[in-house]
Amino acid sequence: MKRFKIIIVSLCLISASLILFEKVYGQDISNLPQLGKAPIEEVIAAMTLEEKAALVVGTGLKMGEKENNMGFQIPNQPIPGSLADQTKVYVSGAVGRTLEIPRLGVTTIEMVDGPAGPSFGSRTTAYPIATNLSSTWDVDLVYEIGKCMGNEVSEYGLDLLLAPGMNIHRNPLGGRNFEYYSEDPLLSGKIGAAMVKGIQSQGVGTSVKHFVANNQETNRIAVDALISERTLREIYLKGFEIAVKESDPWTLMASYNSINGATATENFDLLTTIARKDWGYEGIIMSDWDTGKDPVEQLKAGLNLIMPGPYQDTVIIQAVKSGKLSEEVLDKNIAWILKNTMRSPKFKEYEYSNKPALEKNAQIARKAGAEGMVLLKNEDNALPLKDKDQKIALFGNGSYVTNVGGSGSGFVMRAGPTVNIIDGLINAGYKIEEKSNQIYSDYIKENTPKQNMMRAIRGFINRAVEMPVSKELAETISEKADIAVITIRRNSGETADRKIDGDFNLTETEKNNIENITSTFHALGKKVMVVLNIGGVIETASWKNLPDAILIAWQPGQEAGNAVADILSGKINPSGKLPTSFPIQYDDVPSAKNFPGTPSDKPEKVIYEEGIYVGYRYFNTFDVETSYPFGYGLSYTGFSYSDLKLSSTNFRNEIKVNFKITNNGSIAGKEVVQLYITAPDKQLDKPSKELKGFSKSKLLQPGESQSVSFIIDAKKLESFYSEKSSWIADAGEYTVKIGASCEDIKLSQKFNLKDDILIRKVSKALTPKATINEIKNIK
Repeated sequence: MKRFKIIIVSLCLISASLILFEKVYGQDISNLPQLGKAPIEEVIAAMTLEEKAALVVGTGLKMGEKENNMGFQIPNQPIPGSLADQTKVYVSGAVGRTLEIPRLGVTTIEMVDGPAGPSFGSRTTAYPIATNLSSTWDVDLVYEIGKCMGNEVSEYGLDLLLAPGMNIHRNPLGGRNFEYYSEDPLLSGKIGAAMVKGIQSQGVGTSVKHFVANNQETNRIAVDALISERTLREIYLKGFEIAVKESDPWTLMASYNSINGATATENFDLLTTIARKDWGYEGIIMSDWDTGKDPVEQLKAGLNLIMPGPYQDTVIIQAVKSGKLSEEVLDKNIAWILKNTMRSPKFKEYEYSNKPALEKNAQIARKAGAEGMVLLKNEDNALPLKDKDQKIALFGNGSYVTNVGGSGSGFVMRAGPTVNIIDGLINAGYKIEEKSNQIYSDYIKENTPKQNMMRAIRGFINRAVEMPVSKELAETISEKADIAVITIRRNSGETADRKIDGDFNLTETEKNNIENITSTFHALGKKVMVVLNIGGVIETASWKNLPDAILIAWQPGQEAGNAVADILSGKINPSGKLPTSFPIQYDDVPSAKNFPGTPSDKPEKVIYEEGIYVGYRYFNTFDVETSYPFGYGLSYTGFSYSDLKLSSTNFRNEIKVNFKITNNGSIAGKEVVQLYITAPDKQLDKPSKELKGFSKSKLLQPGESQSVSFIIDAKKLESFYSEKSSWIADAGEYTVKIGASCEDIKLSQKFNLKDDILIRKVSKALTPKATINEIKNIK
């Protein structure tokens, strides 16, 4: 009887709730369409105008109870009681979310930064930066890193990771280059697609960003990038296109800047004509945080979701009521959001554990960090270190406080403990010279400025300036140590570009330190290694002859020191290759004359006068010497290339390329092989060679060989003709070049294409309003 009474009371309460719901919404809830059960059009039709407007706008930066009680002034807060305010915070620290409408079964999508791993209120893994990952040239390994990131997003109850970054390394001073993969769109696209597929294999989403040409931070919100159609299609859009077509990212994030006169988030050509029509993209197109001026124009352009919100909804409601915005356009944007909402863990009611595989993920991060390191120099086999009984003198602040990643949204807020370089070497069993250790430890402790907590949690961490090492101090330490390791450290990030003096170029202190340390150690017949703990390109030509070995460690994530020790010890044979060129001096960079635009202090426009000649395309074509070329990297072993065969010397549908690589050294190692093609340039100005494929070998034992093959189809021969809005493979003679870098070509062979091939025609879009005087390779 008691149970019966409880059931009766419960039914009465439910009935009362339904009556109240009907009274509030004027509808019978039992007849309401539910997302996933009813057609999307019916769900949209059941929405109020207020719900529609709120759904295309994020719900603000509600960070959760913990953050709100820390005394921070958090912007973009929803009005209490508003629809945005009623959307629940499921995961504290998420940087944005979409509106939930429970009565229609519409769940929220919770989003988290960023490209080096999830960054919010819980402990996660700081993975190697994008440039380090692309230096592996290993899509399978990057896929595994993506799976690790996706595991953490999924198991913490989040839905979407705001990654990966896909812009091109146009200029070495770009503040966010560390978040991006390469100066080459093919490498960037393939690595980015592997990352997306890895993350999304865990049932969560990604956001490929920043679409497009966010190649500088200086005045990024207002600057207008003036770029020719061909340059956009071949260089800056190509990586995004590869990622979109090969990996189906859930979202595509429009950038802050303008392109050829139209803000990216209000650019119909970019968002609708190219992404939707030409590429067939079916995910959500969203804004970067707080970008664009006119939410109505953004929706008309095809921007589905305005982040982080929530204040734009009132403007949208007024626009619909006044007729300025068609409700049909609003509904179309909502449809894209709902279609992809159904992919999310929350919609599928995934029961997350709050226990991602952090220990396993850290080990994979360590492996990737090491495999992305690039050995630039190794005279007289200075590396690997041969005797663990030898004492290592560690110089450079970065040896003791190592940068694991950049700052801004690419910084991982609550990563696992950082393994500094000194820690990694100790973990590997090496002995550290005591005096250098003590002097640096004391100096860093005494000279580190006070931190700004709000900036520090975004990675803008105050560091002690580099400690000078006098000749006398170097001599004293050299008598007690057997080997010297010097770390050169750099950091950069969101909101600011790098400087030439003291950042791209070494500081006077750093130059003097390298000179003093190498001269004193060499005088005693002892070796000196330089480790570059950097996020982007620096000048190396003026000092690279001094040390015995140079290793680019990049910013390799929280396992930095262990990964460096794995390379220095020989536990892992270096196999990384440069994804970006290292010029002899900054003025050799083709964009140096126009970066970051005019006026230089707060540029309103930047003209891409270098056109398609970015990175190695410029250096190779115009015979400009580099310090280290694109694709370059040494190993502790050696490789030979042989037996190049083409399936035909006349192109019809495709040509198969076969050759063999052999480890002709004494230890096991991996090799990155690169396929370049030189195309005929009778009709169109073209670079001397372009990367068209790459592959990383298995771990080859001494004397072991591996066959490698590539398929050359017509798309690998295409160039973009702006006046025809077409991708065309030109008739003529092509040269296949197999290399260990863009300059170290091992094998080559020619084939012919009899007639032009129209690969595909695309829309006329993003045409610049003024003539751009691009540099040309005039024969």
